[in-house]
Amino acid sequence: MGSNGQITGAPSAQLAVDQFLKAVNAKDLQAMSIVFGTKDGPARETMDRTELEKREVILACYFNNDSYRTLGEMGGSQGHREIKVELKKGNLTRETTFYAIKGPGGRWYIDNMDIAAVRDFCGNPGTSTRRQ
Repeated sequence: MGSNGQITGAPSAQLAVDQFLKAVNAKDLQAMSIVFGTKDGPARETMDRTELEKREVILACYFNNDSYRTLGEMGGSQGHREIKVELKKGNLTRETTFYAIKGPGGRWYIDNMDIAAVRDFCGNPGTSTRRQ
């Protein structure tokens, strides 16, 4: 549980990724901060708020997508679960990996992700048509 009594994290690594990506697409930094964290719990309880929000805005830019699907999950190093995800944005399709770790209360948090795989998503207008 978070310090405000709200349950943080997710019951599984895959659900943590789902919640994170839904929060990204909703541009909901608060919802992102519920599942973004470490083995010590949600980042919003262990990190400076301004720094956390800056990081979340950047992550939201890179991981914003039109659709996604989970490709698979496997064990990783140091207790991590690695979740492979295919993201689509406009005419781009990229595979990336999210790294989830079990935290307090057996809840799962996303503590890292492969940004390099989706670097061209940030700044890509996707399918929108902008008038000049």
